[in-house]
Amino acid sequence: MCGIVGAVAQRDVAEILVEGLRRLEYRGYDSAGVAVVDADLELKRVRRLGKVQELADAVDAQDVTGGTGIAHTRWATHGEPSEANAHPHVSGDIAVVHNGIIENHEELRATLQERGYVFQSQTDTEVIAHLVEWERRTSETLVEALQKTAAQLDGAYGTVVVDRKDPSRIVAARSGSPIVIGFGVGENFLASDQLALLSVTRRFMYLEEGDVAEITRRDVKVLDVDGNPVEREITESNAEHDAGDKGQYRHFMQKEIFEQPRALINTMEGRVTDKAVVTEAIGVNAVDILKKVEHVQIIACGTSYNSGMAARYWFESIAGVSCDVEIASEFRYRDFVVRPNSLLVTLSQSGETADTLAALRLAKEKGYMSAMTICNVAGSSLVRESDFAFMTRAGTEIGVASTKAFTTQLAAMLMMVVSIARLQDRMTEEREAEIVKSLHELPANIEKALAFDKEIEALATDFADKHHTLFLGRGEYYPIAMEASLKLKEISYIHAEAYAAGELKHGPLALIDADMPVVVVAPTNDLLEKLKSNIEEVRARGGLLYVFADEKAGFEGDENMKIIQMPHVDDIIAPIYYTVPMQLLSYHVALIKGTDVDQPRNLAKAVTVE
Repeated sequence: MCGIVGAVAQRDVAEILVEGLRRLEYRGYDSAGVAVVDADLELKRVRRLGKVQELADAVDAQDVTGGTGIAHTRWATHGEPSEANAHPHVSGDIAVVHNGIIENHEELRATLQERGYVFQSQTDTEVIAHLVEWERRTSETLVEALQKTAAQLDGAYGTVVVDRKDPSRIVAARSGSPIVIGFGVGENFLASDQLALLSVTRRFMYLEEGDVAEITRRDVKVLDVDGNPVEREITESNAEHDAGDKGQYRHFMQKEIFEQPRALINTMEGRVTDKAVVTEAIGVNAVDILKKVEHVQIIACGTSYNSGMAARYWFESIAGVSCDVEIASEFRYRDFVVRPNSLLVTLSQSGETADTLAALRLAKEKGYMSAMTICNVAGSSLVRESDFAFMTRAGTEIGVASTKAFTTQLAAMLMMVVSIARLQDRMTEEREAEIVKSLHELPANIEKALAFDKEIEALATDFADKHHTLFLGRGEYYPIAMEASLKLKEISYIHAEAYAAGELKHGPLALIDADMPVVVVAPTNDLLEKLKSNIEEVRARGGLLYVFADEKAGFEGDENMKIIQMPHVDDIIAPIYYTVPMQLLSYHVALIKGTDVDQPRNLAKAVTVE
């Protein structure tokens, strides 16, 4: 959601800024813009509605040059997608880009209008530009002006400011929305995501809550929330430089679906031996903490929430530890009771999900024994603010519809469950060895699931004229149905719902007809016979069924029920395994529908606003 890039250098930075925006396209956006201070101290601003390529063409046509600049991709919150609402916003000599939401923008707008400022956009961001311009009149430095401005803002923001009269520096403030500074040689950069800067640097510093930074070509100065100079750690990134390359694949989502075997190997590397989970590799003090856990509270959003829902079955049935899973945006706005020895677990691909981060901060005040995050992005806010982090190592995920993040989260939580069970004497060495064996076999089994790609592609044609789809599962496969439903609606724009199959007779049966495809996840387990009864309820009402079934489940298809027979896998890893054909189905239906698979409308990859 929204992307920021900035640079201070001796060379022209326009191409660097635009390339940085290209690398942030995965976050979701509707417009893009750049502002550069040229050699004559003129501020050249170019903004375009649509893709970054539209901006790139305009920058080339207008021959934008200069060594100091800022750029932005916008995901509309206040005001419609338009060139006028695109960033950067300008007030006098000041140009501003901003991620987040300013909650008190209406009051500030009214005050600024009384001072004579005329607004050119509908955005909350323009308020920041005018405030900085106002405060700059009575401030000795641009940093001081931004500090005064930040003190007046309510909400979440990552803000970057340029003054055309002083192009030797850019200044930034961080509150709730990430800012990373990249260090070069005789030049420095900043962005909302290190991926934007990997073409120019590998050395990064992350601003913390309340920080204000001044970046020049040769120096970076950081002030904390109290205005005191502070040193922030500089780290070397080993992120994939070519993560933005689709390679042989048509879309990033397709690439990431097929990357899952390798991603799962990376998740498990160094964390499982031949027969056991290495608990120490889960995180600092993990052994001491997991040994005492009596309750797990999972907080997440979207796909991560679905993975938490699936893992809840493992926590309770395998580890014998009670587990609650809650949507972060709901959790943070209700009164909740903290159980004794309760471990808070946040799940997030990006580590910057605003609701999850706010819930973590709230929960840490309420007396949880410890706060852990399972995350894919090192250095993200959730990683830095949690007591310990279990990194999934899935690799950069570009597609808005998350795939490999989901399966690697599940693998990580299964390892965590095994550790708790063993540490609390609820699992024998033999049982642990069996589960670890299944984990080792998981990447090869995912390869088997991916081999159904062509069969699923053919199946997807049945959904070309459909407007609704129902997904069914029982037990831990109900959350897998939830995730399948989410994927289909995200990228194909087909209305989809997921139900626990036993709930059919309590309402959803009223929807069943020949125009409502019903997709069923049917492994071989203790609930199979009950699931078959639910399937018969659909067949009896003329429903059109698509059953992804274990080859040992004994299903026979007919004209109203298509069976996709999947190779048998161990029960413990089957929820992860059955996720893959659901992802492929959603992907191929979206292709048929002709939607933008990687950047579906109205959605963003990293949701950094409430």
